Amino acid sequence: MREEADEPGKRFLVGLVLFAFLMNLLARGTQESFAVFLLPVQKGLGLTRPQIPLTYAANMLTYGLSAPFAGQLVDRLGARTTYSFGLTSLGLGYLLAGFATELWHYVLAVGVLGGLGATALGMIAASALLSRWFTRRIGAVMSVPYAAVGVGMLLLPPITQLLLSRYDWRTTYQILGGLVLLLLPAALLFPLQRISAGSRHWQAVRAAATASAAGPWTVSSATRTSAFWGLFAVYLFTSLAAYSVTPHSVAYLVEKGFHPLVAAWAFGLTGALSVVGMLSIGWISDRFGRRQTATLSYLSTMLGIGCLSLVALWPSLALVYAFVVFFGLMQGVRGPIIVAMVAVLFPGGGVGAIYGTLSLAMGLGAALGAWSSGLLFGVTGNYLASFLLAIAWALAGLLCFWVVPSLRHERIASDDRVSLGAGADVLGSVGKKHRDLGGGQNVAGGTPKNHLP
Repeated sequence: MREEADEPGKRFLVGLVLFAFLMNLLARGTQESFAVFLLPVQKGLGLTRPQIPLTYAANMLTYGLSAPFAGQLVDRLGARTTYSFGLTSLGLGYLLAGFATELWHYVLAVGVLGGLGATALGMIAASALLSRWFTRRIGAVMSVPYAAVGVGMLLLPPITQLLLSRYDWRTTYQILGGLVLLLLPAALLFPLQRISAGSRHWQAVRAAATASAAGPWTVSSATRTSAFWGLFAVYLFTSLAAYSVTPHSVAYLVEKGFHPLVAAWAFGLTGALSVVGMLSIGWISDRFGRRQTATLSYLSTMLGIGCLSLVALWPSLALVYAFVVFFGLMQGVRGPIIVAMVAVLFPGGGVGAIYGTLSLAMGLGAALGAWSSGLLFGVTGNYLASFLLAIAWALAGLLCFWVVPSLRHERIASDDRVSLGAGADVLGSVGKKHRDLGGGQNVAGGTPKNHLP
């Protein structure tokens, strides 16, 4: 009876994926609404253009610096504590933003509290929890909650713009903050303790790794591999490219003569297309390889940024649509690839902490990209230099998949095994035992191709 009760049903697994999707939608959608708030808040607080991106930079920096702790939080204390903290911090931050009268008030509310909340609600917790229940087709599974980034961009910025057309920016922030806080009781109704426990096979893999000489994968052991630093570089360069463009795109289009609602909807449409891209990219990467898929995505991103740059010379809707398609389709798609590779390369229980530590690169890159783009605008009077630099960062991210052996072959390189071989052998034996017993379900009870280092 006990064994049967522990067996996850389809409804439970679908609910788990949808819950992770909704939490990430909330986290990233509220973050990306900054692009719509940029001009009203700049005017309301009497700020300059280089000053206002400091808040977004602080948000991303907070995300990056707190990401390792969020990973440890979900690995050690579970989903209930992590999501409760995230909703409380995000809700309070946006509620308090409505009372800001100085730049530092706004930075503290939206940048710091909002960043802490988004970190706890986002893909760090989702990656840790989903990897405890799913192994096969991990790229496709991880792409579902990651697609919430696009849905959030599609829904929340236009909704925010509509609220701003009816209320001032202070009231709009207070409305958003209040709604986030109201979600806390509903979120706690989910079986978060059972979700945190993981499947029986995941528990067996973790127990076997813990009993081995090397122990389970940890942040410390992962950082002794080239795979970790390759993924770190990918995340850093990709976020530098994306966030040199994304938070400035609405203001850029408005200043080129487009109506604010047109600019907001263009921003939202990039999010809509990113949903299609992320859901597709997970399946494509599982089937054709993550290096080839990443290469295609980077080329499309660079083309999209190039089209946006040309809007300065020819303010045409055709170029805006081209940006929306080429940039939007591939916006955020490296995320599911990175999460899947973390689960594939470092199985056995430390996914949350390892991915959280990697997210430090994402936060640093996003903060530097958003801030430097505003700084370059202040120096040059336009965004051309920022957008060209973004193309260069995207190219650097692409090259990582071809230069780093562990990323190229989707397994830990042989020279990384010197001090980690025992742990890999134990995990391999657990996976073999399960295959011999006829495993292979789409829960953490099957071992996919390349799942073990």
